Amino acid sequence: MIYLDNAATTKMDESLIEVYKSFSCDKFFNASAGYSVALKNAKQLEEAKQILLKKLNANSGDIIFTACATESNNLAIQGSVKNGNWEYIFSKGEHPSVYNIAKMLEEQGQKVYYINLQKNGEIDYNQLEKLINEKTRLVSTMFVSNETGAINDINRIVNIIKGKNKRTIIHVDGVQGFCKIPISLSKTQIDLFSISAHKFHGPKGVGALYVRNKALLKPLLYGGGQEFNLRSGTENLAGIMAMVRECERIDILKNLENVRKLREQFLSNIDLNMVNYISTESPYIISLNFPGVNGETLMRALEDKVIIGTGSACSSKKAGNRILEAMGFTKEYAKQSVRVSFNAYQTESEIVEAAKIIMQVYKDLYERLK
Repeated sequence: MIYLDNAATTKMDESLIEVYKSFSCDKFFNASAGYSVALKNAKQLEEAKQILLKKLNANSGDIIFTACATESNNLAIQGSVKNGNWEYIFSKGEHPSVYNIAKMLEEQGQKVYYINLQKNGEIDYNQLEKLINEKTRLVSTMFVSNETGAINDINRIVNIIKGKNKRTIIHVDGVQGFCKIPISLSKTQIDLFSISAHKFHGPKGVGALYVRNKALLKPLLYGGGQEFNLRSGTENLAGIMAMVRECERIDILKNLENVRKLREQFLSNIDLNMVNYISTESPYIISLNFPGVNGETLMRALEDKVIIGTGSACSSKKAGNRILEAMGFTKEYAKQSVRVSFNAYQTESEIVEAAKIIMQVYKDLYERLK
């Protein structure tokens, strides 16, 4: 079985098992306790934060550890909400953990605006510029689309926003980009940046939020005051240490080059006279359209040999595809689309084999259903 749904989750690197075991069974002490072995764990947490800051190329700011990207996104957005006549801006391409917060804010009576997507999946930068004003409290947009692999021009977004309102808080959902696509937070004024360990071969149940200025946030969880009093609760030390160990191991540029080759090999074995695909910048994710065959039907027919997805795993039970429709594609096109996503440690031979299997199964289904 060949796994091609790495945007949903990645296999944890097996070398992390020993790290996880060490901090779960040997160095298991609560980092908030006052005795010496616990204080050593507290120091390990601080060192872990510095490792993440270095990977983000951030020369200032702090890291708040969370349980997942959903929590990071919720803390970033809900923690930034402020009483008063403020406005909030989100793109139509956001993950459910951001998009559904936007909908909730609307229900609460907040003024919420949505940025359209271009045909290539990027946001409409001109519309963003028109929406920004002195009342804009927060703008939240993705770095890399979890549906199509489209990469938003973050520096352009930041320049547009800060050029019109320096006080506006900028949140970036960086989950599909962190440890995959180079980014330097020291060269831009991103205020909040979300990451998730299980998207880059770390363990599930651990994530983080980069915070440029802690004073901009208020907590969602109250308790013992961990994580600068912004995220109370005993830290998942074993998960955190496994996450940062994997983060240190990853060579972003080397992996990026390898995945580009995998994508090329995959597409060269797909009949593009029959199949449509959206050309985007991240080689890790491809959105493919199979005319005449429902995407879920194709996914089910393939799953004994090749695992693919039909879009965000967090909204897989919902009909259609909100992102593709926001890009201007029809509901029919969206229903006939699937997502293929790679990881950097797969081989060209298995990617070629997967492409050939996908094409054969599609042709069989097409002939049967036409």
